[in-house]
Amino acid sequence: MARPEQVLVLEPQHELKFRGPFTDVVTATLKLTNPTDRNVCFKVKTTAPRRYCVRPNSGIIDAGTSINVSVMLQPFDYDPNEKSKHKFMVQSMLAPYDMTDMEGVWKEAKPEELMDSKLRCTFEMPLENDKTHESESNKTVSSSTSSVKTEHPSLPKSASASLDDGEVKKIMEECKRLQMEVQRLREENKQIREDDGLRKRKVMSMVTPHSSAMATSAVRDEGLSTRVLALCMLFFVIGVIIGKLLL
Repeated sequence: MARPEQVLVLEPQHELKFRGPFTDVVTATLKLTNPTDRNVCFKVKTTAPRRYCVRPNSGIIDAGTSINVSVMLQPFDYDPNEKSKHKFMVQSMLAPYDMTDMEGVWKEAKPEELMDSKLRCTFEMPLENDKTHESESNKTVSSSTSSVKTEHPSLPKSASASLDDGEVKKIMEECKRLQMEVQRLREENKQIREDDGLRKRKVMSMVTPHSSAMATSAVRDEGLSTRVLALCMLFFVIGVIIGKLLL
Protein backbone atom coordinates (compact mmCIF):
# COMPACT_ATOMS: atom_id res chain seq x y z
CA MET A 1 0.00 0.00 0.00
CA ALA A 2 1.40 3.44 -0.99
CA ARG A 3 2.26 5.87 1.72
CA PRO A 4 0.14 9.02 2.08
CA GLU A 5 1.42 12.27 0.67
CA GLN A 6 3.45 14.51 2.98
CA VAL A 7 1.19 17.03 4.74
CA LEU A 8 4.03 19.23 5.95
CA VAL A 9 5.33 22.03 3.75
CA LEU A 10 9.14 22.10 3.61
CA GLU A 11 11.26 25.16 2.85
CA PRO A 12 13.49 24.37 1.00
CA GLN A 13 11.68 21.45 -0.57
CA HIS A 14 14.46 19.35 -2.09
CA GLU A 15 17.94 20.60 -1.19
CA LEU A 16 19.84 21.88 1.83
CA LYS A 17 22.70 24.20 0.83
CA PHE A 18 25.73 24.68 3.04
CA ARG A 19 28.01 27.58 2.07
CA GLY A 20 31.67 27.48 3.11
CA PRO A 21 34.28 28.00 4.31
CA PHE A 22 33.89 24.80 6.30
CA THR A 23 36.55 25.46 8.93
CA ASP A 24 33.75 26.26 11.36
CA VAL A 25 30.17 25.08 11.94
CA VAL A 26 27.90 25.96 8.99
CA THR A 27 24.14 26.11 9.63
CA ALA A 28 21.24 25.65 7.21
CA THR A 29 17.63 26.26 8.23
CA LEU A 30 14.74 23.98 7.34
CA LYS A 31 11.27 25.42 7.87
CA LEU A 32 8.42 22.98 8.53
CA THR A 33 4.84 24.25 8.22
CA ASN A 34 1.70 22.39 9.23
CA PRO A 35 -1.23 23.70 7.15
CA THR A 36 -3.70 21.12 8.44
CA ASP A 37 -6.18 21.28 11.31
CA ARG A 38 -4.45 18.38 13.09
CA ASN A 39 -1.27 18.29 15.15
CA VAL A 40 1.58 16.54 13.33
CA CYS A 41 4.49 14.58 14.78
CA PHE A 42 7.81 14.80 12.93
CA LYS A 43 11.33 13.40 12.93
CA VAL A 44 14.44 14.52 11.02
CA LYS A 45 16.89 11.78 10.02
CA THR A 46 20.19 11.85 8.10
CA THR A 47 22.50 9.38 6.41
CA ALA A 48 25.52 11.00 8.17
CA PRO A 49 24.52 11.49 11.82
CA ARG A 50 28.12 12.13 12.95
CA ARG A 51 28.54 15.04 10.55
CA TYR A 52 25.42 16.97 11.53
CA CYS A 53 23.68 18.31 14.60
CA VAL A 54 19.92 18.88 14.21
CA ARG A 55 17.86 20.99 16.64
CA PRO A 56 15.09 20.06 17.15
CA ASN A 57 15.31 16.65 15.54
CA SER A 58 11.76 15.63 16.55
CA GLY A 59 8.62 17.08 18.04
CA ILE A 60 5.01 18.10 17.40
CA ILE A 61 3.87 20.90 15.11
CA ASP A 62 0.51 22.33 16.15
CA ALA A 63 -2.17 22.86 13.54
CA GLY A 64 -1.60 25.95 11.41
CA THR A 65 1.88 26.68 12.83
CA SER A 66 5.52 26.39 11.72
CA ILE A 67 8.90 25.63 13.25
CA ASN A 68 12.49 26.20 12.11
CA VAL A 69 14.90 23.29 12.28
CA SER A 70 18.61 24.18 12.45
CA VAL A 71 20.86 21.74 10.61
CA MET A 72 24.47 22.32 11.71
CA LEU A 73 27.27 20.88 9.59
CA GLN A 74 30.40 20.16 11.61
CA PRO A 75 33.83 21.45 10.41
CA PHE A 76 35.68 19.27 7.88
CA ASP A 77 38.31 19.40 5.13
CA TYR A 78 36.43 20.42 2.00
CA ASP A 79 37.32 18.70 -1.29
CA PRO A 80 35.65 20.38 -4.30
CA ASN A 81 36.06 17.19 -6.35
CA GLU A 82 34.10 15.12 -3.87
CA LYS A 83 30.34 15.12 -4.35
CA SER A 84 28.16 15.09 -1.28
CA LYS A 85 26.12 11.92 -0.78
CA HIS A 86 24.51 13.13 2.44
CA LYS A 87 20.73 13.09 2.58
CA PHE A 88 18.03 14.07 5.03
CA MET A 89 14.56 12.69 5.52
CA VAL A 90 11.65 14.42 7.24
CA GLN A 91 9.25 11.81 8.55
CA SER A 92 5.81 12.77 9.85
CA MET A 93 2.46 11.41 10.96
CA LEU A 94 -0.80 12.81 12.23
CA ALA A 95 -0.76 12.94 16.03
CA PRO A 96 -3.44 10.82 17.71
CA TYR A 97 -6.02 12.79 19.64
CA ASP A 98 -5.30 10.84 22.83
CA MET A 99 -1.49 10.89 22.47
CA THR A 100 0.45 10.84 25.74
CA ASP A 101 3.79 9.26 24.77
CA MET A 102 5.32 10.40 21.46
CA GLU A 103 7.99 7.68 21.43
CA GLY A 104 5.31 5.06 21.94
CA VAL A 105 3.30 6.54 19.08
CA TRP A 106 6.27 6.20 16.70
CA LYS A 107 6.84 2.60 17.76
CA GLU A 108 3.21 1.65 17.26
CA ALA A 109 2.76 3.60 14.01
CA LYS A 110 1.75 1.61 10.95
CA PRO A 111 3.68 2.07 7.69
CA GLU A 112 0.62 3.45 5.90
CA GLU A 113 0.40 6.23 8.53
CA LEU A 114 3.92 7.49 7.95
CA MET A 115 4.77 10.30 5.51
CA ASP A 116 8.26 11.31 4.47
CA SER A 117 10.16 13.83 2.34
CA LYS A 118 13.80 13.58 1.30
CA LEU A 119 16.37 16.33 0.79
CA ARG A 120 19.90 16.14 -0.57
CA CYS A 121 22.84 18.22 0.72
CA THR A 122 25.10 20.44 -1.38
CA PHE A 123 28.31 22.21 -0.37
CA GLU A 124 29.33 25.53 -1.91
CA MET A 125 32.49 27.55 -1.51
CA PRO A 126 32.45 31.34 -2.03
CA LEU A 127 33.73 32.27 -5.49
CA GLU A 128 36.90 34.34 -5.83
CA ASN A 129 34.85 37.10 -7.46
CA ASP A 130 32.57 37.17 -4.45
CA LYS A 131 35.57 37.45 -2.13
CA THR A 132 37.04 40.26 -4.23
CA HIS A 133 33.72 42.06 -4.34
CA GLU A 134 33.30 41.74 -0.57
CA SER A 135 36.84 43.00 0.07
CA GLU A 136 36.31 45.94 -2.29
CA SER A 137 33.01 46.74 -0.59
CA ASN A 138 34.74 46.66 2.79
CA LYS A 139 37.48 48.96 1.48
CA THR A 140 34.91 51.36 0.05
CA VAL A 141 33.02 51.47 3.32
CA SER A 142 36.22 52.00 5.33
CA SER A 143 37.48 54.72 2.96
CA SER A 144 34.15 56.55 3.03
CA THR A 145 34.14 56.31 6.81
CA SER A 146 37.68 57.72 7.03
CA SER A 147 36.79 60.54 4.62
CA VAL A 148 33.84 61.45 6.78
CA LYS A 149 36.10 61.43 9.81
CA THR A 150 38.64 63.71 8.12
CA GLU A 151 36.03 66.11 6.76
CA HIS A 152 34.37 66.73 10.10
CA PRO A 153 37.49 67.94 11.96
CA SER A 154 38.14 70.49 9.18
CA LEU A 155 34.92 72.30 10.02
CA PRO A 156 35.92 73.24 13.56
CA LYS A 157 39.30 74.48 12.26
CA SER A 158 37.73 76.95 9.81
CA ALA A 159 35.22 77.98 12.42
CA SER A 160 37.98 78.53 14.96
CA ALA A 161 39.99 80.53 12.40
CA SER A 162 37.05 82.86 11.79
CA LEU A 163 36.56 83.19 15.50
CA ASP A 164 40.24 84.11 15.93
CA ASP A 165 39.96 86.86 13.29
CA GLY A 166 36.96 88.29 15.07
CA GLU A 167 38.76 88.16 18.40
CA VAL A 168 41.77 89.95 16.90
CA LYS A 169 39.55 92.74 15.59
CA LYS A 170 37.91 93.10 18.97
CA ILE A 171 41.30 93.22 20.71
CA MET A 172 42.59 95.86 18.28
CA GLU A 173 39.53 98.00 18.89
CA GLU A 174 39.95 97.53 22.63
CA CYS A 175 43.63 98.57 22.36
CA LYS A 176 42.71 101.76 20.51
CA ARG A 177 40.07 102.58 23.08
CA LEU A 178 42.48 101.93 25.96
CA GLN A 179 45.17 104.06 24.33
CA MET A 180 42.71 106.94 24.08
CA GLU A 181 41.80 106.39 27.71
CA VAL A 182 45.48 106.50 28.75
CA GLN A 183 45.97 109.70 26.74
CA ARG A 184 42.97 111.24 28.45
CA LEU A 185 44.33 110.25 31.85
CA ARG A 186 47.67 111.82 31.01
CA GLU A 187 46.01 115.09 30.04
CA GLU A 188 43.96 115.04 33.22
CA ASN A 189 47.08 114.36 35.26
CA LYS A 190 48.87 117.24 33.55
CA GLN A 191 45.95 119.54 34.27
CA ILE A 192 45.87 118.40 37.88
CA ARG A 193 49.58 119.15 38.29
CA GLU A 194 49.12 122.60 36.87
CA ASP A 195 46.22 123.20 39.23
CA ASP A 196 48.36 121.87 42.08
CA GLY A 197 51.08 124.39 41.22
CA LEU A 198 48.65 127.30 41.31
CA ARG A 199 47.12 126.03 44.54
CA LYS A 200 50.61 125.61 46.05
CA ARG A 201 51.60 129.16 45.26
CA LYS A 202 48.39 130.49 46.77
CA VAL A 203 48.86 128.46 49.94
CA MET A 204 52.48 129.52 50.31
CA SER A 205 51.51 133.15 50.23
CA MET A 206 48.63 132.81 52.69
CA VAL A 207 49.83 130.49 55.49
CA THR A 208 52.65 130.28 58.01
CA PRO A 209 55.81 128.33 57.27
CA HIS A 210 54.52 125.32 59.24
CA SER A 211 51.17 125.40 57.53
CA SER A 212 52.96 125.98 54.21
CA ALA A 213 55.02 122.82 54.67
CA MET A 214 51.90 120.79 55.50
CA ALA A 215 50.06 122.17 52.47
CA THR A 216 53.04 121.46 50.23
CA SER A 217 53.19 117.88 51.51
CA ALA A 218 49.45 117.44 50.94
CA VAL A 219 49.66 118.79 47.41
CA ARG A 220 52.67 116.55 46.64
CA ASP A 221 50.86 113.49 48.01
CA GLU A 222 47.75 114.29 45.96
CA GLY A 223 49.79 114.66 42.77
CA LEU A 224 51.70 111.46 43.55
CA SER A 225 48.51 109.47 44.16
CA THR A 226 47.11 110.68 40.86
CA ARG A 227 50.22 109.53 39.00
CA VAL A 228 50.18 106.19 40.78
CA LEU A 229 46.54 105.75 39.80
CA ALA A 230 47.35 106.54 36.17
CA LEU A 231 50.27 104.09 36.14
CA CYS A 232 48.15 101.34 37.72
CA MET A 233 45.49 101.90 35.10
CA LEU A 234 48.10 101.68 32.33
CA PHE A 235 49.51 98.40 33.70
CA PHE A 236 46.01 96.95 34.00
CA VAL A 237 45.23 97.80 30.38
CA ILE A 238 48.49 96.23 29.17
CA GLY A 239 47.77 93.07 31.21
CA VAL A 240 44.29 92.75 29.71
CA ILE A 241 45.66 93.09 26.16
CA ILE A 242 48.38 90.47 26.73
CA GLY A 243 45.89 88.07 28.35
CA LYS A 244 43.49 88.26 25.40
CA LEU A 245 46.28 87.75 22.87
CA LEU A 246 47.48 84.65 24.73
CA LEU A 247 43.96 83.18 24.79
